[in-house]
Amino acid sequence: MKLSPELRKLGDFTTTTRVLPIAAMAMVIGVIGAYVALGLLRLIGFFTNLFYFQRIGTAMVSPAGNHMGWWALLVPVSGGVIIGLMARYGSERIRGHGIPEAIESILIGSSKVQPRLAILKPLSAALSIGTGGPFGAEGPIIMTGGAIGSMIAQLFHLTSAERKTLLVAGAAAGMSATFAAPLSAILLAVELLLFEWKPRSLIPVALASATAGAARRYIIGLGPLFPTPPHPVFIGPAGLLGCVICGILAGALSALLTGAVYAAEDAFARLPIHWMWWPAIGGLAIGLGGMIFPRALGVGYDTIGLLLQGSGAIGLLLGILLVKSAIWSISLGSGTSGGVLAPLLMMGGALGGLEALFLPAAGPGFWPLVSMGAILAGTMRSPFTGIVFAIELTHDINMILPLIVAAAIAHTFTVLVLRRSILTEKVARRGFHLSREYSVDPLEALFVREVMRTRLIALEANGTLDEARILLRNGHPSRGQHLYPVIGADRRLRGVITRKDLADQCGEGRLISDVARPDPVVAIADEPLRTVVYRMAETGYTRMPVVENSEERVVVGMVSLQDLLHARVRNLAEERKRERVLRTRFTLNSAKDESPATD
Repeated sequence: MKLSPELRKLGDFTTTTRVLPIAAMAMVIGVIGAYVALGLLRLIGFFTNLFYFQRIGTAMVSPAGNHMGWWALLVPVSGGVIIGLMARYGSERIRGHGIPEAIESILIGSSKVQPRLAILKPLSAALSIGTGGPFGAEGPIIMTGGAIGSMIAQLFHLTSAERKTLLVAGAAAGMSATFAAPLSAILLAVELLLFEWKPRSLIPVALASATAGAARRYIIGLGPLFPTPPHPVFIGPAGLLGCVICGILAGALSALLTGAVYAAEDAFARLPIHWMWWPAIGGLAIGLGGMIFPRALGVGYDTIGLLLQGSGAIGLLLGILLVKSAIWSISLGSGTSGGVLAPLLMMGGALGGLEALFLPAAGPGFWPLVSMGAILAGTMRSPFTGIVFAIELTHDINMILPLIVAAAIAHTFTVLVLRRSILTEKVARRGFHLSREYSVDPLEALFVREVMRTRLIALEANGTLDEARILLRNGHPSRGQHLYPVIGADRRLRGVITRKDLADQCGEGRLISDVARPDPVVAIADEPLRTVVYRMAETGYTRMPVVENSEERVVVGMVSLQDLLHARVRNLAEERKRERVLRTRFTLNSAKDESPATD
């Protein structure tokens, strides 16, 4: 089959060489993102040492080892007061997880981030975590890396789509450097931030993540972040059934945690005080929780490591699930600054530790690791990120099959139970909506020739206006046509004329070619419908003559916005109409059936 010129122009991707300079800029952002991640970790260590141990140092330490007694109750409160002041008089956007703010900047803010956010976000997050906040560093570093990428992009003459790519490149670089998880950072970018699957964005983001991951090895160190004992390659049917149970319980915990965070936010919204003071109240909850269960304070990387080694006692597991989850939900709902990944890992690990008491034995830390991946998949609605992240944190590739089962089940649970994830709910509460489902646009898969109307009136260029009016007055099979192609004797397009033009123009014997509009906007039979939609949006014309190809311009039909809507209706029918395509027929032959029938 010989392809038309239009079909020969079409390819799998629309990426151009413009991706090369954007990728080079992304790699520079990757290096910067690695140093930003290092700076944030050092800043967290600095505030933790300063507030809890009254010393100067940048090493990451746990607040649980402090000897302040009841004075430790005031540390999170003081941090909350400072963060509230920073949000009130600096930037309100420092409040929250970090990832929803990045999503909002991409979808609503044309990927433009204020430069001051690149300073205030990591500072507020480090202060929050350093004063005992039960948060992770990943959300703030994602927002900070994104702010760095956006700032660099704003220095150059770029499109909004290119700024988005560099913003996400900075976010992926920050996560890659923080956790030594470059592939997870790319998947997180795809599942949460890019809102597309195109080489123009994937290539720069992947190179930025890889660059940051390589730089981490020189400035922070190698992974895995949480080494685990070796686990079996296959755990058998009983073990896989346990993974199903693990996924269901992780999905249920994900739903509970998401509901708890926003229930706390709603409760704070009803308080008769300014939101600036909410983080201080959240800090009070943190302080009280820390007095009951000190390991609930801070990032808790050491506790996650214990869980993955299978060293969690019952008291530790219950303390995490009851105290850590409570103060995390309350403080996050208060609007303080902090991430969700590390707390989810800890709570998932604690759930897995309890599951290990009744699920089949599969080695120390097996069920905590499975639950960590599952709860990320359920809470953040990012199943691929949850699976790969758990593997990259431990370098235990044997866990891939159990993680797939548990993550898929947890994802299924929350998709069916919750309308939105813990991240997108924040965006929705600000008056916006986004869909997390990506698919091929049906207008890309259908061509103009499949929906165009071929029963139409075409007027000859050498005809008169009076003859055209008589033709229309006598009726024609094409009903509702408002735009008429004007053709020559060879059926090639010469112009177009509207019904209004025919009614308004006067003059006896006047030719149609005298009033026709030359060089009309056309559609080509072998073009995808999405191309025509874009052309309609750019020109404002909702009806176009269809030509066989762009060279000969022989008219073969008409296409309108209504025809494009019919294409959408066809797509909806494919999704909703249920039918049995293959039917099975059984024929039973027996001696009784073969004997003649008798009355």
